[in-house]
Order: sequence, then C-alpha cells, then structure tokens
Amino acid sequence: MDNDSVYTKNLIDFLSEKKIKFINLKHNQVNLSKIKEFNSFILSGRRQNNKEMNSLNSKIIQHAVSEKKNLLGICYGAEILALTLGGTIKKMDVLEKGEQEISILKENPLCKGRIRVFESHNYEISRLGNSLIDIAQSKNCMFEMIQHIELNIFGTQFHPEMSTDGKTIIDAFASL
Repeated sequence: MDNDSVYTKNLIDFLSEKKIKFINLKHNQVNLSKIKEFNSFILSGRRQNNKEMNSLNSKIIQHAVSEKKNLLGICYGAEILALTLGGTIKKMDVLEKGEQEISILKENPLCKGRIRVFESHNYEISRLGNSLIDIAQSKNCMFEMIQHIELNIFGTQFHPEMSTDGKTIIDAFASL
C-alpha cells in the first residue's frame, strides 16, 4: 500500500530487483473488495496525515488479522498497526532522522542480533495493544519493531527500504 512516503520508490525498486511479485496500490485508488485477492501486505510510510488513508490502512490490518495474512507496516504502517490493534502513538519532541543501531530483543523470522537501519519519523509508538509485542528497540525508540503475538504481522518504526540490513528484513518478510 503506497501511502505517499518519499521512500516508497526505494521499496518498489528493491522488490523489483529481487523479482518479488507485487502490485503497487496507491492509498487513494484502492477498492476494499480487492484486498481479499492478496496474500500479504506492506504498508508504506506517509508524508501527511489523512483520515481516509488511516481508515483504509486500518481495514487492511483488520483483514490481515482476521484472515491470518502476512503484513509488514513501515514507519506510519507500524504506527497505524499499533493504533488499529489497541495501542497509542505520540508526537516526538524532535524529528528522528538518520542511521540508527537496533537491538533485536526476541527471536523472530525477520532478523536477529544488532542491525543498522534508517529512521525518519515525527511520531512513534508509545504503547502496544494486547495482541502486539516489542521485538526490537534502540536508544531512542522503545518499539523499533513490533510483532503480532500469533501471526506474521510486523511493524518497523524505521524504514527498512533505506538500508542494507533493513532490506534483509523485507526479503525475509517476502519469503514467509
């Protein structure tokens, strides 16, 4: 789901390079009845807040949960994932932008150890709902990566499409 992030082109280029089959849907061109046709979803970041976009992304998340489909939410995608599943977000005091080292806290199918990623966000997840757990953090962010407790549904507060380590996460997600 293309939510108008400035980094979506990097995501599309990476998926194309890896020959991962995908369809790029713009948030303002999606027919909700069509989402049933997809096996998995990647929700991109965004540039600005938009009520219709928020509603659409929440419905995709609810569909992924109810139908047990894979989902990866990137930056805004992770934030709307947390909000949809009972969490909260908060505006940060300063823009978080640049390279960051992330510590993986819990075993998961996407990554392990320490990774270097690219951050670019004004909001962050501040509390998780009951169906999400934190699986990675950094010195600046408590919920760098989150995961559904039972499903292959993940969120990254960072932009994995912008770093080598992050791209391995996308590749691993596409292989689930």
